[in-house]
Amino acid sequence: MAAAGATVSVIMPAYNAAATIARSIDSVLAQTLGDLELIVIDDASTDATVALVERYASGDARVRLVRQPQNAGVAAARNAGMAVARGDYVAFLDSDDRWHPRKLEWQIGQMQQGGERVSYCAYQRVGEDDRVLSTVLPPTRLSHADMLRSNFIGNLTGAFARSLGAAEFLAIGHEDYVFWLQMVRRAGGAVRIESAEPLAYYLVREGSVSANKFRAAGWQWRIYREVERLSLARSLVYMLHYLWNALAKRR
Repeated sequence: MAAAGATVSVIMPAYNAAATIARSIDSVLAQTLGDLELIVIDDASTDATVALVERYASGDARVRLVRQPQNAGVAAARNAGMAVARGDYVAFLDSDDRWHPRKLEWQIGQMQQGGERVSYCAYQRVGEDDRVLSTVLPPTRLSHADMLRSNFIGNLTGAFARSLGAAEFLAIGHEDYVFWLQMVRRAGGAVRIESAEPLAYYLVREGSVSANKFRAAGWQWRIYREVERLSLARSLVYMLHYLWNALAKRR
């Protein structure tokens, strides 16, 4: 399903990512939807990340490098990318994750066909040895209430139409979850892209911040109480849903 003349801005934050970013960039440049720009936001790396991205940019005009003056974190990096994005749609890919070659073609094509403004897809969680740990198949459609039960939109799978207006990530734990909560509410819902196989591959690192389950649960509680401003009773109900779905993702 071709995306007729659509332009997609792909936002990729990077910090000391020289060991992994080449595979991530390659998976973007290999997309069958060629009308895209890849905006790499270097968050003041101290390794060879900048030199590596500059080599890509010198060989492919679709690659743009934005350098942060100082390390400010992933939320600020993504916001810097969105501030200079020129596409009709925006998608995100971190510097250690990858996409299926037809991910954007299918995603943007189905969004255009159905008039959807937020979409997502199935993805695989893979280990550092490329072993598939699990496949995550989110619901076919999501409302804001559905999203309160769990973050069903993996950030590397989500895309939104810029017609929804300006958006930004907050510097808070689970910043991607807060972002998609806001976007789904604004769009009035979101849809899963139909595909015969997962379209993205999320790298699970041992000892990563997101792997700390107790810390992640604390972030989730704070989102319910301080960002969404839910009552104590509603927060407890949604927290139980969150814990159940978090376990389901790892089965």
